[in-house]
Amino acid sequence: MLDHIISAVFLANTVWYGLGFIAFYIRRDVFAKVVVPVQADRNNSAYAAVIESGRFMGGFNFALSALNLGLFLNLAGLETPAQFSLMLAFNALAHGSQFFGNVPMALKNRQGGGLWNVFKGVMLQIFVIDFGLMTANFALALAILF
Repeated sequence: MLDHIISAVFLANTVWYGLGFIAFYIRRDVFAKVVVPVQADRNNSAYAAVIESGRFMGGFNFALSALNLGLFLNLAGLETPAQFSLMLAFNALAHGSQFFGNVPMALKNRQGGGLWNVFKGVMLQIFVIDFGLMTANFALALAILF
């Protein structure tokens, strides 16, 4: 049973990071419009840099997706609870960095400010899914060890 849960979490990580690759790398011009929602703010070199930075973020997402696919396809390659927990904790940290990176913007949104709205559309999905996957990976890492 635990193997199925671990597999499901690694598969969910694979899919989520894969979607991140598509959003940041392949469709980086669309995602830039999400983080810079005001058309008037897009007519400068900084906006072009936001678009191009998607390659960097997308590359990391691709690598994380490939790692999780490898873990999903090769659970037997991890032999000890500590090895499973390390991989799950790593994923929790990766998702957590995305979630907690958006917390300051969410707090600004609550006060009526912020550059993008964390509580609307695709940003809300990212915020919620990263929180959920952070929690699932961390809880499973702890459950395996204890």
